[in-house]
Amino acid sequence: MDKIYIDTSVIGGCFDEEFEEWSIKLINEFIMGRKIAIISEITLKELEEAPKKVRDIIQKIPEKSKEIILLSDEAIELSNKYLMEKVVSKNHLIDTRHIALATLNKVDILVSWNFKHIVNLNRIRKYNSVNLKYGYPLLEIRTPREILDEK
Repeated sequence: MDKIYIDTSVIGGCFDEEFEEWSIKLINEFIMGRKIAIISEITLKELEEAPKKVRDIIQKIPEKSKEIILLSDEAIELSNKYLMEKVVSKNHLIDTRHIALATLNKVDILVSWNFKHIVNLNRIRKYNSVNLKYGYPLLEIRTPREILDEK
């Protein structure tokens, strides 16, 4: 079963006219047990400031269909390497932490609606070049729309 790292944009996307169809379908795949949602403590921290209806999305996913992962020292180090290699600027530290956590936890795919700093071909190549340079696996990065089971 695919392990899918979801960032905050995917959860918030359930209430965004442009992204809701795909975000809701992906959340439903987690609820039905077709995929495992990998949720980081960073995502949970970001959601603390979100409206209750957004925070409640995580609660709809059954425990057997989600895993919570914690920020490790190794993830902080890898995140800092992305910044050092200028994949993104220091203003986007949180984005690099999501990428590092997904990489280190060997998820199948990271999904996001963040087209500027995450789901962007040039950035994906740069993140993966840093991963290869430092001996980490490549990370598949997509939008929710691209990974849905179209049954």
